[in-house]
Amino acid sequence: MKQLRQRAIRDLVEQRVLRTQQELAGALRERGYRTTQATISRDVAELGLVKQNRDGTAAYALPPRLIEAESSGEDRLRALLKDLPVDFRESGLLLVIRTLPGSAHAIAAALDRARWPEVAGSVAGDDTVFVAFPDRGA
Repeated sequence: MKQLRQRAIRDLVEQRVLRTQQELAGALRERGYRTTQATISRDVAELGLVKQNRDGTAAYALPPRLIEAESSGEDRLRALLKDLPVDFRESGLLLVIRTLPGSAHAIAAALDRARWPEVAGSVAGDDTVFVAFPDRGA
């Protein structure tokens, strides 16, 4: 069921301008899928959906490079950083990444999948990712 639902989500965001998870839920209901907001949120993150300018509005999309990229975290991260506007700021042992609303989780998930030893972990909000680095003195 999950794979079918996620395939439907991919199809929907390629065919329609869907600006919110609520709009996505409505489109899924039209196709016969009943799901919760939490499930949609997880699906959005797992699929790596990002917000891009579509028809003059920020809407969910699968970046072309992300679709073509291999499934490794490093490849996904490279594709996302090429497709999304990002701003980087360093603060102590943290790197702060700012991007489009709705896109931060995809970046954090790709970072986590890359499993770089230089990264202790990441936390994503809507448009901001905090990347923590291990204590340099340890």
